[in-house]
Order: sequence, then structure tokens, then C-alpha cells
Amino acid sequence: MEIGGYFELELPRGEHYHNTGIRLNTARSCIEYVLRLRSYRKVYIPYFTCETAVQPFKLLGVDYEFYTIDSKLEPVTLPALKDGEAFLYTNYFGLKQDCVERLAMHFGERLIVDNAQAFYAEPIPGIDTFYSARKFFGVPDGAYLYCTKEPDPVPEQDISYQRMSHLLKRVDMGAESGYSDFRHNDDLLAGLPIMRMSRLTERLLGSIDYQSAKEARRSNYKLLEKGLGRYNKLVLTPPDGTVPMVYPFMADDANLKQKLIGNKIFVATYWPNVFEWCAKNTWEYTLAEQGCFLPVDQRYGKCEMERIIDTILG
Repeated sequence: MEIGGYFELELPRGEHYHNTGIRLNTARSCIEYVLRLRSYRKVYIPYFTCETAVQPFKLLGVDYEFYTIDSKLEPVTLPALKDGEAFLYTNYFGLKQDCVERLAMHFGERLIVDNAQAFYAEPIPGIDTFYSARKFFGVPDGAYLYCTKEPDPVPEQDISYQRMSHLLKRVDMGAESGYSDFRHNDDLLAGLPIMRMSRLTERLLGSIDYQSAKEARRSNYKLLEKGLGRYNKLVLTPPDGTVPMVYPFMADDANLKQKLIGNKIFVATYWPNVFEWCAKNTWEYTLAEQGCFLPVDQRYGKCEMERIIDTILG
């Protein structure tokens, strides 16, 4: 370890929230890691998921079959798994832990839980579960995996500094100035092999006040639910203790997404690939097209939530 010289970023040294998880570079790597460890021949995955989720299956030649979800974001039907098969479920927006628990009772260790959108959800013992840090915090990458099978060593450690430009630009020049960098850096992640979490990301994730972030997200979600719940076509009832990623909102206004973006309230589309995978008359297509996934994260408070409500209702 070097002593002296120029200063580095001043980051507090604390604990990771998922301190006992396997630290990897991306959620995609977590899926690949599980597929390699378990030697699954086939996995059922939801239509409503990110296109990067299927990359590990294609890379390893593992068969996969899509399934549909209903308006509660739960599987419409459950398959009877054969030997060598598994079922992957996404804890959508961090709001579906109750469904995760039911599926764990049904499938046992052959359930794979995608908690990329549910950073604070507790892993269920004996169930392979993974998390993505950058869905909740300002980090360039980073993921955690809980797996009961003896893990294989991952010798190579990732290097993240070259994927930090969007985070730094946002601080200096605003979100729009860094957006093209965000897209570029996001594309870079898709092609990465399995690696250990970088030292930079480890330091960043060890500097976060997880408790205050948790409280802010819960409070902001409640404010939006109070102001918008009666107008929301998405009727979700998250269990007590839920820490949401966003507030999912759907109304009859087809132009609402553009209205929000025009007012500098940036909402993502989850996910553009769904428009290619699903027919227009499917629930998944409707959700991707009309869903407005409103920010509730720890950067914001009552003032910003009221602005979102006023913009939608105005």
C-alpha cells in the first residue's frame, strides 16, 4: 500500500449492506455464475425483464422459456419443473417479496431470485439470489450473489474508473450532460466476463448511509401513494418493510411519460426489448409502454414528490 503522494477521493470507510454476499461486477455475471455452478439445462424467465438477462443463457447454451405475468406482476402459471430445470423470478421494483416467498415455498432451491430491483430485500436461505447496486446508488457497477453451493473462485478483479464519467458529469453539469456517457458505460457492462467487484466500487459501496437511504425511499413512496394512488391503474400492495426502487404509476394519459420528461422528471422504460418480445395486446407490452416509474430515491424528499404529483395532476 502506497504512503503519501496526491490525495484520493475522500470516502468514509463503512460496511457493505450485503456484507456476506459474493461480490461480483454485474447482475448479469451473477446469472452466469449460478448457471455455471448449477449446470441447469433449462430456466423459465419472465418476458418482462431486461434483455441482458438472456445473455448468459445464450453464452452458455442453456435453454430458456419465457413466461407471462399478470397485473400484480406475478406469474400467470407455474411450470412443473423437470430435472435440471429452474425458475427465475424478478422482485419487481422491490415490491414483490411476498411473491418471492411463495415461490420459494413452491420451487425450493430451484428458484432463482432476481433482486436487482430490490436491494434491501432479505435473501431467503437456500435460494440463489442476486442484487445490483447501481439500481439504487451512484456506483458504476457492482452486484452481490447469495448461493448455497460452494462457489468457484473468481481470480480477476474488475476495474471501474473508466465507467465513472456519467456519475462525475452529473455532479458537474447535470443529468442531461452525462446521459450519453451513461448509455455508453451501460453498454460496456453488457460484454463483461464474470469478475470480482472492483476496488473502486467496493470503496463507494462501503461509504453509503444505507439506513437513511432506506427511510427516504419508504417516505417518498408513501407520499406518492397518498397523492396518486387513487389515479393509479397499477394496484400493488407491497408487504410491510418494503424498500422500493421506484413508484410504478399508470394512467390513461398516453403522453404522460413525455410530459414528465419535458418537465425534467426523468423516468425509465422497463424495458424497450419487451416491445420486440411481446405482442401489443399483452400485459407486458402495455406495462412497458404506459408504465411511469417515478423516482423515490434518497436524493429527494417531500418537495420533489410534490412536484411530481403536481406535474401529473396538473
